[in-house]
Amino acid sequence: MFDGKILLNNFDKTARRLSRKGVEREELVKIRDLMVKRNQLENEVNETKAQINKISKLIGTLMRGENKEEEAERLKGQVLGLKEQIDDAQKQLTITEEEIEKCLLYIPNIPDDEAPDGASEDDNVVLRYEGYDENAYSQFSYKPHWEIAQGLGILDQERAAKLSGSMFTVLRKEGARLLHALIQFALNLNREKYEEIVAPHFVKTEIFQGTGHLPKFAHDAYKIENEELWVIPTGEVPLTSLHRDEILSFEELPKRYMTYSVCFRREAGSAGKDTRGMQRLHEFHKVELVRLCAPEQVQSEFEDLLADAERAIRILELPYRVLDLCAGDLTFSSTRIYDLEAYAPGVDNWLEVSSVGIFSDFQTRRGNTRFRREKGKKPEFIHALNGSGLATPRVWAAIIENYQQPDGSVKIPDPLIEYMGTDILKP
Repeated sequence: MFDGKILLNNFDKTARRLSRKGVEREELVKIRDLMVKRNQLENEVNETKAQINKISKLIGTLMRGENKEEEAERLKGQVLGLKEQIDDAQKQLTITEEEIEKCLLYIPNIPDDEAPDGASEDDNVVLRYEGYDENAYSQFSYKPHWEIAQGLGILDQERAAKLSGSMFTVLRKEGARLLHALIQFALNLNREKYEEIVAPHFVKTEIFQGTGHLPKFAHDAYKIENEELWVIPTGEVPLTSLHRDEILSFEELPKRYMTYSVCFRREAGSAGKDTRGMQRLHEFHKVELVRLCAPEQVQSEFEDLLADAERAIRILELPYRVLDLCAGDLTFSSTRIYDLEAYAPGVDNWLEVSSVGIFSDFQTRRGNTRFRREKGKKPEFIHALNGSGLATPRVWAAIIENYQQPDGSVKIPDPLIEYMGTDILKP
């Protein structure tokens, strides 16, 4: 959750930084004014309580004296009036605090000052290309992955539409095997560094809210009817919340977790985007990597996490590029993100295959996940990072397109042969 206290301590700078994510100054003014009101009410309650204590002592003194009963009774009436004032102020304070929390839930994480300026994906900065040579693609006419896969009988979009509608897929034979090969490959690749977790695919509302998916993005998620359970859009949700309401020791950090999960998203904002084949789905499979660490560990953990995400794409020998996302294209909960995009020559497009992000203490503040440096020291909020170890749909598509052969067959990348049991997919 956004730390509202910085609006009181450094409003103008915070407002400028959040404006890069499209947050209107008026939204922040409203929260700041509510926080000022809350402080005033708290002061009023404390001052009134102090006044009551002072009068109560005087009443005690009067009651021990002679002929002071009338004065004591008058002061008792005054105390009752002051208690009514406290009750009224407490009610206002509760309403104000609830309004502050409600407003803060809609304020995104502050973008890192190093993130590029910009309002959309067109403003993202390409940091580098890996394994990509534009001239290498002029010697061959590449087909899109769905045409190749349908020719091989491994992708059945017609039956997927019959079963579930648009933006779902049915994989068959080697197509299904390729998906599971990618999952096992990614898990094995990261097993030495990360603790593997099998987590629920359904989480409570407070868990979903803790990672920033609620309340603002309820429209893009699936909820179980008549239950306070949400279907996860990524393994980030349960992994980031594993230590909710816990205090870890500094020696336990960093924590590094990975999970394979099926992910579900409405993709409500996909209008106008290419949804053919495996490019954009409501349901997909992914291996997720999550790290929880102390603030001073963030940068080194981020660089290492990025290297882990790149390693899978590099070993599969897919051409890719690394993008530094501009402030306006960052996700709600993130402060910095590097995207990895694989080149798919059949659609002549770059497909996002991993998003590696820093989330500072935004999610862990919502989840009250903390650590203590030393015994007796005040707990601090842990910082969170996450990235896709391997998101299968677009990697699957990129493999089919990059490894297609003139006769319609598809070579299997060497690292996947042991999982596939074959080195080529033939019509």
